[in-house]
Amino acid sequence: MTKVKYQDLLRVDGAAVPGWHTASAGQLVEVLLPDEDSHFDPQDIPVSILYEDDDLMFIDKQPGVTVHPTKGHPDGTIANGLMKLLIERNDTFKIRFVNRLDMDTSGVLLVAKNSHAQADLNRQMSCGETCKKYYAVCSGIVPGDEFTIDAPIGSPFPGSKSRTVKEDGYPSVTEVRVLRRFQPVSGDFGAETGIHTFAAEGASLLEIRLLTGSTHQIRVHLSHIGHPLLGDPLYGGDTSVFGRQALHAYSFSCVHPITKERLTVESPLPNDITELIRRLEA
Repeated sequence: MTKVKYQDLLRVDGAAVPGWHTASAGQLVEVLLPDEDSHFDPQDIPVSILYEDDDLMFIDKQPGVTVHPTKGHPDGTIANGLMKLLIERNDTFKIRFVNRLDMDTSGVLLVAKNSHAQADLNRQMSCGETCKKYYAVCSGIVPGDEFTIDAPIGSPFPGSKSRTVKEDGYPSVTEVRVLRRFQPVSGDFGAETGIHTFAAEGASLLEIRLLTGSTHQIRVHLSHIGHPLLGDPLYGGDTSVFGRQALHAYSFSCVHPITKERLTVESPLPNDITELIRRLEA
């Protein structure tokens, strides 16, 4: 509100007025949002946009790229690529990531273009009003067609990058639906996709819905039930089968902060997971 008061961002019947102006009944009051920007270094990182309007941007994140700079990955991130795109478009909104995806997870990444949209979407996520769905390929033949994993997740020790199921952890709930089961096979799958040999226990294609948002939740929960993601060495996944964790955030659904209409944005399976499934079917 301070910026609105002192940056001439208030309009009454189309005319600029001071921020402390009192409007009369029947007058049209408009509040302009202040210009904001981010300070990431612009870099040539591809940014694929699935949907965009004045308040939201949905990005189709590629695997192998972190979302924003961290100590271990100070550049080469989606934030750096998005900064370059904004400069090219002469756009000035501040980059506010609403959800997070691990470096090797692909799929729908949501960016809020203003603080109002960010606050509303954060509220929706905390209240369970958003719906986030993933495709995952895990090791082994998963029993049961639909089930829920309700197991708290926490850090095994202070400073750990990994997470584990523990009694005093954060409440974490994951819904799982089995879409396909691939029976055990063996053979040379070709190095071009990072696939070498298929583990003897087979694999399963899952659709997963997150009801909470713990760090590494899907990875931890699947490992906890004995079916880690293929390509996920941190949680016991077979890296000889696939070159990254086989996890794709394919759908994000929310109520639009401005229109209040339900908005669902989906991302198609990336080529590497499509090829993995094709080879598992062979």
